[in-house]
Amino acid sequence: MVTKIVSKNFDIPNSHKLEVALANGRYSSIDKLFTMKPEEVTAEVTKSGLRGKGGGGAACGPKWELMPPVDGRPRYLIVNGDESEPGTFKDRQIFQYDPHLLIEGIICTCWAIQANHAYIYIRGEYKFFIDRLNEAIQEAYKAKIIGDKIMDKYDFKVDITVHRGGGAYICGEKSALIESLEGKRGHPRLKPHGKECEWFYDNPATVNNVETISSVPNIVENGAEGYTKYGTEKSPGTMLFAISGPVKNPGVYEMEYGNKMIDFLNVLGGGMLEGKKLKAIIPGGTSCPILTAAEVEKAVLDYESMWDIGSTLGTGGMIVIDQDTSMVDVAKNIIEFYHHESCGQCTPCREGCGWIDKILEKVLNKEAQKKDLQTILDVCDTMNGKTVCVFAPAVKDIIASIVQKFPEEFETYLQK
Repeated sequence: MVTKIVSKNFDIPNSHKLEVALANGRYSSIDKLFTMKPEEVTAEVTKSGLRGKGGGGAACGPKWELMPPVDGRPRYLIVNGDESEPGTFKDRQIFQYDPHLLIEGIICTCWAIQANHAYIYIRGEYKFFIDRLNEAIQEAYKAKIIGDKIMDKYDFKVDITVHRGGGAYICGEKSALIESLEGKRGHPRLKPHGKECEWFYDNPATVNNVETISSVPNIVENGAEGYTKYGTEKSPGTMLFAISGPVKNPGVYEMEYGNKMIDFLNVLGGGMLEGKKLKAIIPGGTSCPILTAAEVEKAVLDYESMWDIGSTLGTGGMIVIDQDTSMVDVAKNIIEFYHHESCGQCTPCREGCGWIDKILEKVLNKEAQKKDLQTILDVCDTMNGKTVCVFAPAVKDIIASIVQKFPEEFETYLQK
């Protein structure tokens, strides 16, 4: 089941060191890269069907095409390494085991969008990974792989800056990330009426997830066909899927899109721990609607299949829940996180998260009535699609799905 593209070097000792990285294929795409025009690189990425792997799954190439024509203004690549989604821990594998792959991907992407400066925004708690990435960047500067000339021979400048976030989940949302990067409060921006690039200090910018950027060198080197031979027609390629909870082999595994979720759980995840029985899985971090054990049996790990079953693939970080776990406790744990992390800009989100949190506290204290469960669903409906960003709809997705799919567990706590 494992298909290694991004994770190809993860198991090699000292794979994060430049000497080892060079000996194992890193930066091998660069010579071919500079035989291609920037628009040819973008076209190849578009043809590959590469999709954003930070949770949204939007097509990568068309996103690059939103950059305006070169007009003398600075242009930026912003790499989203915030990774604050509960249950998600894949990007840090790249920081730890193959940071030079990310740097290579940054060079390729910067050439394609004609950006000379890349910012990598990493969640503040990732101190070890920040240090490791900075060491790799300094190695790359010292070897003249990046800087004023690429590989000390190609007349194109790329500088890379690592920016440590302030510990706010909302800064994983790309416009809030840029606000934070500009030194402001991490509030999401209103979306424009039409499609356009992002703007960093009023200059054009593109924001992509760490794993997305790390997938680009393979496409440059092997062409779109080398990528589309994996996965499905609409979800080509591979993804770093994570699994956590009461399973025998928790961890991160790279697979093609299109594998069955139950096979991933039982084969790579090793199955449930002894004495544990599967109750549910949250498929891609806590912002995805939950799947019951029966739904897990049918679920296929690609974007379209997950939408068809009523959930989303998200970041691919699967949280496994066993039969001994109270779904009321799960919902309360999740809403406490979202209540704390709401930026407070939008009233439905700010007040809705707190309201649901209070009701679930009443449920756990056996002070709630059946009408309170309906109130939770009503609040979820009020939060959905009525805010600046998708934070509130994500809360609606997970909380409403838990209440609707496991009503009997909530009803046992209600006043008679």
